[in-house]
Amino acid sequence: MEGAINSNTSRPVPPANTGSALLNFISDASLKLIQLERRIDPLFRPLFDATLRDPLARGVTALINWQRPLENLALAEERLLPDEEACVDSIIESFRAQMRLLWKPGGFERGGNTKTQGIVRAELIVHDDLPEPMRRGIFATPRSYRAWVRFSGPGPYVTPDIDDVGFMSISIKLMGVPGPKLMDEEQFTQDMFGVSPPTFVTRDVRDNAQLQKESLKNASIFYFVNLHRPHLLDGIMQGLFIKTQSSPFEAPYFSCVPYLLGEGQAMQYSVWPKSRRRTPIPRLPLRPPDDYLRLAMVQALAEGDVELELRLQLQTDPHLMPIENAGVLWPERLSPRVPVATLRIPRQTFDSPAQLDFAKRLSYNPWHCIAEHRPLGNQSRARRRMYYELSKLRHEMNAVPHYEPNGDERFD
Repeated sequence: MEGAINSNTSRPVPPANTGSALLNFISDASLKLIQLERRIDPLFRPLFDATLRDPLARGVTALINWQRPLENLALAEERLLPDEEACVDSIIESFRAQMRLLWKPGGFERGGNTKTQGIVRAELIVHDDLPEPMRRGIFATPRSYRAWVRFSGPGPYVTPDIDDVGFMSISIKLMGVPGPKLMDEEQFTQDMFGVSPPTFVTRDVRDNAQLQKESLKNASIFYFVNLHRPHLLDGIMQGLFIKTQSSPFEAPYFSCVPYLLGEGQAMQYSVWPKSRRRTPIPRLPLRPPDDYLRLAMVQALAEGDVELELRLQLQTDPHLMPIENAGVLWPERLSPRVPVATLRIPRQTFDSPAQLDFAKRLSYNPWHCIAEHRPLGNQSRARRRMYYELSKLRHEMNAVPHYEPNGDERFD
């Protein structure tokens, strides 16, 4: 298993490999500019976020919606794309090729949300005063679930934190969830996901297939900027929310894609910090430690518990809150985000090599869920097969079997 721990070691992003010296230069130079901006971002970002970000996001969303055709779908209704399965095949093949280029057997990492900042024990506590429409599935009654929560950086690389693109993700695996699951590889878990921008980087699986082809060349910039199928508005929306992060505990996370909330009702969920604390980023504008985000988690959990709030947003307009387009920000003026549960992360030590390696044993998949929370939309339908196939590849290359946790795991 040589290399299993070393694959957690940060390293630079590989240079672009587009086949064109000019395009390689443009891609590599644009990444360097983003990384330079990350060093000074905290100087102006708080004021920008407080005054300009949300109005600009609403304006970009209006432009995106202006370009969209009417789908004539009902609430919580899905519609297959004509070439959906072929796009999923393409996404999987691009990920497989990139993973084989980046990692060696015994040290395979995930294709996306790659760098593990930490995996921690937690408890999801469902509130006892929920509005009746939200008392569905795991929110039906007040209770608590044990959880393993993985915080991670973007993918497909494991870079120094200051050199990533300012994107973080959360993966929550609830344990002891009763009822049949939509995937039979796990019997007692319910998985939940969120990323720090409120919209997904691609609108649908067609766009996702295009993005992964550019990512395979280490040149994702050309997904957003090109002469054939540009995605400028999606790039602007992502740019409004990606930034220099201070701690995985101090950012909101958004599902970006919808899920059922009982029959005939769709929702998106989000996870929000309950504290306004912001951990200073050491040594900026010089170079912080490569893993300063993990160090911020270690510091916070050495001092006490951390609490995050889970909120649900119901779909109330099938066009302005679409099921099949993950690039549209659902407006809060049509449906506010309602707190439904607390994610409590107790004081703990979590950064041992054994616990970090434990994250590699786990498979997160949105289809590890009960029917009341079935994932909706083409991106979610793609994830079922995509996450399964890529997880299987990772486990095979690391010679680690699939494992369903129960919360009793120990790493002393």
